[in-house]
Amino acid sequence: MLNIEQIKEILPHRYPFLLLDRVDELAAGERCVATKCVTAGEQFFCGHFPAKAVMPGVLIIEALAQAGAVAVLSLPQHKGKTAYFAAIKEARFKRQVVPGDVLTLEMEIVKIRSTSGIGKGVATVGNEVACEAEIMFMFSSDA
Repeated sequence: MLNIEQIKEILPHRYPFLLLDRVDELAAGERCVATKCVTAGEQFFCGHFPAKAVMPGVLIIEALAQAGAVAVLSLPQHKGKTAYFAAIKEARFKRQVVPGDVLTLEMEIVKIRSTSGIGKGVATVGNEVACEAEIMFMFSSDA
C-alpha cells in the first residue's frame, strides 16, 4: 500500500490534478489498484455541474491512467520518467461518479516496451462499473 507522499515520489502530478489518494495493490509493471475518495470540495465540481455534481468522465480516465502510470513508473528502468497518453480506446461510461463515492481504479498492464505500453482499466464504485477503457501510453524522460 502506498500513501499520497509515496505516490508523489512516482508521479509528477500535483494538486489539483493528482487524482489518486492511495495505492492498495501494486505489482510493478503488471498491475495497480488505487483509490480516489471523491469529495464535494473537488475543484471541478464548481463547474461540472453546479446544480448536480458529476465527476467528468475525462478525469475518471485520467485517474485510471495515473494508476497505470504508478504500475509502469515503479519499474527501475522507468523511474523518473513521465507517461503520456498515446491513445484511449474502448472507453465506456456506465455510472456517474458523484461526491461521496469511493472510486476504485484497477489497471492491468497488458503490453510494455521500452518507450510505450498498453493498459486495460476499470473504475468501480462499490460493485458497480463506472468506466472501462484501454489506454496506450508512451514514456518520456522530459518531465
